[in-house]
Amino acid sequence: MGEQPIFSTRAHVFQIDPNTKKNWVPTSKHAVTVSYFYDSTRNVYRIISLDGSKAIINSTISPNMTFTKTSQKFGQWADSRANTVYGLGFSSEHHLTKESAGGDIQSPLTPESINGTDDERTPPEVTQNSEPRAEPTQNALPFAHSSAISKHWEAELATLKGNNAKLTAALLESTANVKQWKQQLAAYQEEAERLHKRVTELECLSSQANAVHTHKTELNQTIQDLESTLKKKEEEIERLKEEIEHARELQAQRDSLTQKLQEVETRNKDLEGQLADLEQRLEKSQNEQEAFRNNLKTLLEILDGKIFELTELRDNLAKLIECS
Repeated sequence: MGEQPIFSTRAHVFQIDPNTKKNWVPTSKHAVTVSYFYDSTRNVYRIISLDGSKAIINSTISPNMTFTKTSQKFGQWADSRANTVYGLGFSSEHHLTKESAGGDIQSPLTPESINGTDDERTPPEVTQNSEPRAEPTQNALPFAHSSAISKHWEAELATLKGNNAKLTAALLESTANVKQWKQQLAAYQEEAERLHKRVTELECLSSQANAVHTHKTELNQTIQDLESTLKKKEEEIERLKEEIEHARELQAQRDSLTQKLQEVETRNKDLEGQLADLEQRLEKSQNEQEAFRNNLKTLLEILDGKIFELTELRDNLAKLIECS
């Protein structure tokens, strides 16, 4: 059978101030309908009051509750599940007496005995300078060509590192957004479930059938809007997954270029070794040529001396011939 209405009355609805636990805060600007329901299948009583489409009271009565009359026109009861104290102000003592008798709820809780809940938050470059020098032989050209290639790969690697840093930052931001959107999705789902429950509650109020129909239409529209929002968020999550996959591909390319650069650096070291060997051989050859020049110069000086001596000998012989 479900919940069946028992009786309804009109009253001003209050809740205890969650900060002071002493002052009353009105939850409606005017008197609203307060209705009793009984669920025979579960043997449960419930008090419901609506202010427009907002449920300002939704209290399930338990055996340990008490409806306490604090004046001729005001009564109160504590609801530990809602973590609050409700108060009802009536236009006459008769309505208050009827509310107390009809509800038959039992627990002498006072506003001071309700504990509020507080959200706890746990605050969760070295630069190498090289002097330019002339190329001694054509054998050094491969090293220069390899150096140019190395600089080219270094420039590409630096560009990739910059792109990788940007992608990493975007990936972190996307991950944070995905987490936040998941939380929003969960909140939207909870809101949708709460709205579905609200529709069920409104359907139980036969005295407000027309209003319930209007509220149900509005709530169904809200649910559709939430479902549309959920779909958009899911599409956004899929797009972010594709961006993450693209970032991984770029990371793989960067690793490949890094390996190629290492190979080029190894080749450069080999060429540097060959260049050093060639320079040593060139220096040795230059030393040998210098020694040869010195020897040749000495021989030329000796030859010049011998030629001078031969010239003097010839002159002397010529004089002897003339004298004879």
